[in-house]
Amino acid sequence: MLAHKNKIENELAFVLHSYPFRETSLVVEAFSRNHGRVAVVARGARRPRSTLRGLLMAFQPLNLSWFGKNELRTLHSAEWQGGQPQLQGKALLCGFYLNELLLNLMARDDPHASLFDYYQLTLQRLAQEDDHALTLRCFEKHLLQELGYALLLTHEAGSNKAIAPTENYRYILERGAIPDTAYESVGMQVAGKTLLDMAADDYCDVTSARQSKQLMRMLLDHHLSGKTLHTRELMRDLQKI
Repeated sequence: MLAHKNKIENELAFVLHSYPFRETSLVVEAFSRNHGRVAVVARGARRPRSTLRGLLMAFQPLNLSWFGKNELRTLHSAEWQGGQPQLQGKALLCGFYLNELLLNLMARDDPHASLFDYYQLTLQRLAQEDDHALTLRCFEKHLLQELGYALLLTHEAGSNKAIAPTENYRYILERGAIPDTAYESVGMQVAGKTLLDMAADDYCDVTSARQSKQLMRMLLDHHLSGKTLHTRELMRDLQKI
């Protein structure tokens, strides 16, 4: 796959985002399986007759080749791989939400092959399944785990005592769950059953679904360090219509 030191050939990747660069080119932020998030310049991609013009689309697997050693590389070629159903409607908006998370939480040139595979699987689930909220919770949890921020869901922080489904807890950032008492006011109040359901990726229970969404929001906001997710705001606005 590595032809020489500064050239990568036929790397499986997805486009996360692209924006105009100079008069006729694009900068493409891509998530590649073996090289992580990379930024490449697609020269001439905005020209009407460019072969790249219709290829560099989000949510479609591509084989990309690029070269260069600086942070912004140069795209050499792109080939569509197929096999990924098109996202439509709410699933499409959810896909853009995944891409925003990756853009804001992943460092460049930090490979995460298993996260790449899970991202590809998640896109397929969004296209084929109706419960998008369940799919998003699973991805959010997997993303944090892959980036080194795994949730502690089965045992109490400190004591390592098993979480009891009938008890209530408070989940504290960068610490985990502790028993909910009248003396504690920090963190988010959450049911033991919710924590265990999250550990099992089971969001069928209404309370677990609601609390897991709130907990993931708190955790993601913490790791985003104040960055705004535009797709999240759009989803909220659409729900008001």
